[in-house]
Amino acid sequence: MTTKLPLCGLLFLSVVFWITQAAAATSLPDFQKIVRQHSSAVVKIIVQQSASQNSMGQPRQDQIPEELRRFFEFRGAPPSERQRMGMGSGFIISDDGYILTNNHVVDGADSVVVRMSDLREFDAEVVGTDPRSDLALLRVDATDLPMLTLADDDDLEVGEWVLAIGSPFGLDYSVTAGIVSAKGRSLPTEKNENYVPFIQTDVAINPGNSGGPLFNLNGEVVGVNSQIFTRSGGSIGLSFAIPSAVASNVVQQLKQSGRVTRGWLGVTIQDVDKNLAESFGLKRAGGALIADISNNGPAAKAGLRSGDIIVKFDGKNIPASADLPHVVGLVAPGSTVEVELMRNKKLQTIDVEVGGLESDDSYTLAAGDSEDERGGRLGMEVESISAESLEHFGISGGVVVRSVEPDSIAAESGIRVGDVITLIDTSPIQSVAAFERAVDSLKDGSSVPLRLIRQGSSLFIGLKLPD
Repeated sequence: MTTKLPLCGLLFLSVVFWITQAAAATSLPDFQKIVRQHSSAVVKIIVQQSASQNSMGQPRQDQIPEELRRFFEFRGAPPSERQRMGMGSGFIISDDGYILTNNHVVDGADSVVVRMSDLREFDAEVVGTDPRSDLALLRVDATDLPMLTLADDDDLEVGEWVLAIGSPFGLDYSVTAGIVSAKGRSLPTEKNENYVPFIQTDVAINPGNSGGPLFNLNGEVVGVNSQIFTRSGGSIGLSFAIPSAVASNVVQQLKQSGRVTRGWLGVTIQDVDKNLAESFGLKRAGGALIADISNNGPAAKAGLRSGDIIVKFDGKNIPASADLPHVVGLVAPGSTVEVELMRNKKLQTIDVEVGGLESDDSYTLAAGDSEDERGGRLGMEVESISAESLEHFGISGGVVVRSVEPDSIAAESGIRVGDVITLIDTSPIQSVAAFERAVDSLKDGSSVPLRLIRQGSSLFIGLKLPD
């Protein structure tokens, strides 16, 4: 049986379909406008290095699809005499020739050439580099150049559309788009430095995109594409960009002095888990717990102490310990800021004059001769440590953990053999006798912090006693 719709019904369905399609079209971002208006300020970076140098900007042969490898074959000289060439991306940030890219694109370069979309080429001077943020500032001898604007990345939201322009695998001015999938990602370097709160996106980024801009829908640069997570050498939808706030700070300092100085507190920090939060009087886990503090550092001079939990720095919340270096690093050395912290289960505010970044020494502790052993209530045995080790690390006392029983309170709390215990709750542990008194005074069902030194680094552990 055939069903016939009246003409008015067909007309109604057509109108509904047209409205639905129009609404869908208007909800999609206009990438074409961004590309038309801003792609001319995106440049290709061509780097030459001696054959002995490691060209980090150049993708390896196994990263390049077979059909694209001809773009990376260089002829005319024997292999031993060839210059290795690396390629990356960058973008112009001022009309008088300043260009921003990644440090790893130009690191070790003998020469740097900037190629624009109109095929003009300029020899570039490296004004300065900042390996900690993986940024480099270049300059070419030209004026009236197209330029891009660095945005205030604080306005960037997870789920927001973003667009990248660069030269993946040497293919000039390729455009890819996606969304912001996370903010504030911590990706510690090989030196365990963590000063960049990376923007994570699912934009397709590949070797050669490094140093290129990441745009928001207003055509502002919200980030500098820097890293990808990959198992194949190509994009799998996890790319990371340096936020524009970090880039702006680095650019300003490189222009002024050719180097970058970061804010420094002089503390060792750790995360606050549920047990630690309870033991320190916090309603929920969060903040950066000061596990150790440098003598005569900015934090020590301001009166901060080991065991303080920083919950707000310079007006910015610190949800986790990894967020503190991001905030401190952007503060100019010599600035005085307010630090809100939890101490003795009470919130306090302390003014701190931020110093300049320096490196700290780390030491290991050796166990001394055994004295009396105690701590059976916690399921561990301890002994004194040598006077030489105390002096070497700069502490006045402590006990070293000699053994930990399986399934004991100590084991469940994460205490290990070799840990040096220096504080239980509010009681300093300067000897085995002091350890005994502190353990005996613990109440059943209580949750207290325990401070220890592990492999030269200080940290706190939440100690939970059963009822």
